[in-house]
Amino acid sequence: MDTWRQLSTLLGIEHPLIQAPMAGGSTTPELVAAVSNAGGLGSVGAAYLKPEDIVRFGQRVRELTDRPYSINLFAPQPSPGEVDPSRMLAVLARHHQELGLPPPRPPTSPFPPFEEQVDAVLETGVRLFSFTMGIPPPAELERLKARKMVLMGTATNVREAKLLEAAGVDVIVVQGSEAGGHRGTFAEPFDAGMVGTMALVPQVVDAVRLPVVASGGIMDGRGIAAARMLGASGVQLGTAFLRCPESGASAAYKAALRAARDESTLITRALSGRPARGLPNVLTEELGNSEDILPFPLQHAATSPLRSAAAARNDPRFMTLWSGQAAPLSQELPAAELVRKLIADSARLLG
Repeated sequence: MDTWRQLSTLLGIEHPLIQAPMAGGSTTPELVAAVSNAGGLGSVGAAYLKPEDIVRFGQRVRELTDRPYSINLFAPQPSPGEVDPSRMLAVLARHHQELGLPPPRPPTSPFPPFEEQVDAVLETGVRLFSFTMGIPPPAELERLKARKMVLMGTATNVREAKLLEAAGVDVIVVQGSEAGGHRGTFAEPFDAGMVGTMALVPQVVDAVRLPVVASGGIMDGRGIAAARMLGASGVQLGTAFLRCPESGASAAYKAALRAARDESTLITRALSGRPARGLPNVLTEELGNSEDILPFPLQHAATSPLRSAAAARNDPRFMTLWSGQAAPLSQELPAAELVRKLIADSARLLG
């Protein structure tokens, strides 16, 4: 049995094509269910959700599909410590005033207690759990394993992949530097996690004994075929699904993706305090690499009211526009149709 089929069997799906768990609203129950119903693996980006909202989201997904799906959380992050947010709040205050919002308030962490989020994940009955930005505490991993959960961790270099294998995960998702959204780097300086998918996947495949899922820059059948040739047992795509009608991305966000070019994206800390790849806007250009940017997740919390208001008004100047480098290859197709096309195109290329 080839590794592609082995991973499909492990995950309980037809094709090891995973819709990336995009936290912050882009992932909807309808998107997750559509991908799973088409034979792939829909994923819930639950990092910012309160425990009760994780349960509610899972219930809605289960109403729409009886197929497997996964839930993703950020591994617990180190405390940002005491910081003075006054200069960042002064910058944001000008834009708050422009949009008629109350003055920004000193930020606090947006994350619920990780243990309570895990409780909620277990309550949903989901059997597949993924995480990024680190490795959860051993006690939490043991709780998940005790429920026979399949665990998928994210690595951005070979060292992180080996650490995940040692921690007892079942699948390693390799995030190449082309990928949109937050960088998952956790064991090295961020620069050490900026390895391209083409270079990273075969090195991780050679370094570990676990199934490897390739992510970053994969948008069509050609990318899937290439990942399989590099030894990947599956693929994960995020930006490819953002223009689907089931996506929670706003009209302005989808328009920005439609207009993107190969060199459009940048790595920025301006929106959340953690390096992430996306399309530039007023906030990223104004803040650049300013020393006033707060550490993650305080910068995320500080900019959240402005970003949410901008999204509600379809104003891309202050929105979160996470995107991978291959955004120009994205298509406006229903999610299920896109999954079927991706699988058919890659199968044709591989003969």
